This record gives sequence, structure tokens and C-alpha cells, in this order.
Amino acid sequence: MHVLVCEDDELIASGIVAGLSAQGLTVERVGTAAAARAMLKVAEFDVMVLDLGLPDEDGLKLLQQLRSQGLEIPVLILTARDSVTNRVDGLQAGADDYLLKPFDLRELAARLHTLLRRVAGRSVNLIEHGRLTYNPSSRETLLGGESVDLSRREQALLQALLQNRGRVLSSEQLKDSIYGLSDELESNALNVHIHHLRRKLGNGIVETVRGLGYRLGPADAGEDAS
Repeated sequence: MHVLVCEDDELIASGIVAGLSAQGLTVERVGTAAAARAMLKVAEFDVMVLDLGLPDEDGLKLLQQLRSQGLEIPVLILTARDSVTNRVDGLQAGADDYLLKPFDLRELAARLHTLLRRVAGRSVNLIEHGRLTYNPSSRETLLGGESVDLSRREQALLQALLQNRGRVLSSEQLKDSIYGLSDELESNALNVHIHHLRRKLGNGIVETVRGLGYRLGPADAGEDAS
């Protein structure tokens, strides 16, 4: 999951980044509304965590503008504004969830997973694909009931594919899901992770669409895993 955190408080922001990263999420952090707009133009994100008290612009105004432009990214408002009116205003402006400060990082992560689950149209957290079962929260991967050990990058790659069944994802889109923008990548890094995923889960788990990118293979893709 690629998360954009828009939070100007350095202490809170560093805690969020560290906590979500420790749970296997890829996180980018900005501290202003202007920086958030710029970041959304250069990379794809699965979800956005938005503080309302930004130094250059109120977060609600930013959210309203993003929605008016047709941006459908799920947004969780994270703020100290705790009145019912504030929460109603946030939800009516286009927020998908509202979490008050102070908060527990485990709850924040759980809410982000829930937002993605809703977007994908799933009622449960587990993602099943043939013999493959993946739990985004616990990051547990099972193939035919047997646990499969995946690295953090391999988990992010698998989750991106599972959440976009039937959709062809470009190399850049997959890289956005797997790596932070500050990560230094070798030219063949994505291909290495795809190779490892195929070796562990079956050659057909990732299909190459020549000239376009990659997509999730058919539900029986795990049959040839060794």
C-alpha cells in the first residue's frame, strides 16, 4: 500500500511514517497542501492521510479541491478537531474516514486497510485468489494452506496486483506501490521482485503484457509453484 501523509507536525509525522513503514506500508510525507498537490501529480497513491491544520491552507479546502478535480483516492482525515460539526464537515467535503488525535498507530493502519478493502469491494480483509490467500493486515501469505515467506517488497507487489485484478499496471505504477520516492532503484529491481514472486507462488501469478506492463495471472496461477 502506497500512503501519502500530509501532516506538518514533525513529531507526529515521523511517528506515522515509522509506524506504518514497520507494518509493511510504503509511505511518503509532505507538510503542506501545496506539496501534497505536487506529490499527487508525480506518483500514484492508494490512500491519503490528511491533517486539517496545514500551514499554507486548510485541509478541508485542499480536500474539496481534489474532489472537484475528480481525484478519487481514499482520504482519511487525521485531526484534533473533535466536534461533531467538524467531523460532518470533513465527511461532506469528501473524506472517507475521520480519526482524532491522539490516536493509536495500529488503529490508523487498520482503518487504511479497511478503506482499501472498501474500494476493492471486499467485505473481509482476506484476499483469495485460487489457492492463494493473502492478509494485508498481518501480511501473511498462504498457498494451498501452506505459509509462504515473502519479503516486504514482494508483499507490496503481490498486494498491488491483487487489488487491481484484471487491470494492467505499468512498471512505474508498480514501482510507486513498492518503493518510496526517495529509494534508489537499480534498473532491474522490479524484474527481480517479479522473478522471486513467480518462483514462490507460481510462474503464472504475474502475467507480462508486452509493451504495457503486468497484471495478476489467473486464479490457478499457484499450481506450478515449487
